[in-house]
Amino acid sequence: MEPATHMDFIVAAYAATVIVIAGLCAWVVLDYRAQRRMLAELERRGVTRRSSAPRAEAAQHKAKEEA
Repeated sequence: MEPATHMDFIVAAYAATVIVIAGLCAWVVLDYRAQRRMLAELERRGVTRRSSAPRAEAAQHKAKEEA
């Protein structure tokens, strides 16, 4: 058996893999950008994240103590 016998299959398999991985990378990048736009829109409307709420409450509590 010659090594080049299955070369077409090998090249096609690698090409398909590259296309799939490139597609997944593009999908992740586009989804990341869309999520950032949605978060920016929500923050523009005044909706805050729950993860930032404890910091805001702590800052308000500290301000009340200082007053």
